[in-house]
Amino acid sequence: MSLEILLPFYGRFDHFRLAVESVLAQTDADWRMTVVDDVYPDLAPGEWLQSLGDSRIRYIRNDVNLGVGKNFAKCVTLMTEEHAVIFGCDDVMMPGYVGRVRQLLEANADASVIQPGVEVIDSDGVVVLPLGDRVKRVYQHRDTRDSAVLVAEDMAASLLRGNWTYFPSLVWRTELLRRFRFDTDREVVPDLVMLLDIAADGGKLVVDEEIVFRYRRHSGSVSSWRATDGSRFTEERELFESSAARFSALGWSRATRAARRHVSSRLNALSQVPLALANRNGRAVASLVRHALR
Repeated sequence: MSLEILLPFYGRFDHFRLAVESVLAQTDADWRMTVVDDVYPDLAPGEWLQSLGDSRIRYIRNDVNLGVGKNFAKCVTLMTEEHAVIFGCDDVMMPGYVGRVRQLLEANADASVIQPGVEVIDSDGVVVLPLGDRVKRVYQHRDTRDSAVLVAEDMAASLLRGNWTYFPSLVWRTELLRRFRFDTDREVVPDLVMLLDIAADGGKLVVDEEIVFRYRRHSGSVSSWRATDGSRFTEERELFESSAARFSALGWSRATRAARRHVSSRLNALSQVPLALANRNGRAVASLVRHALR
């Protein structure tokens, strides 16, 4: 069983090259990768990739720019293996990533999603631990200190308190991605929507501490600038409101309570206010404060 790697691409060539080279450096070579170029203006990254001549790598360039959500959805339609990862074009797999993931899948045959160990790097590749990622660790360790497995309501409640997963590192059961599908209208939280769908279906999230993945955190990301202008939290608020209703109907009181409170999201919005003030963006300030105090 090969691990399938889908890599939606639109970004810096140097980061893309590092991402691809990290896949090529895997100690376990049983993988297949498809790069889906979302019409990045520079043709050089695609030309470089094709020059590698590796039969395990397939390159596809979209006819038109689809945007983040729709390109994720296209990646799902291209999957052929039982398990897959939607890899970030600026992230890095450490050499043991594929091997460790395969070990975890062998030990957890019924896993819906695998969250391997992750460390955070900045735009220059330096390992960092920003405030947001420190908060992520607190929430993760709170709910996984006694078990490396979260199922159904435990999974939903934990992720609604604070989404501590790292989307580009997650390994998904392909059948579930096909069944629930990504919400293509969302650019910031499609991964959380998918995870909550899987949790509501009784899914199983397996969490591992061994660090095998490097997630790049930088100000140029969609989630970063949408946090600053406040639009990220509009998406989050809509998700929390619908989740509260959904899990209340299921009788999941802890998940419902976490959705209604969404404390970590509100604190995150509050932390963005100083930057919005510095940018003299009154509309963003109002949106951030409204979300924080709602």
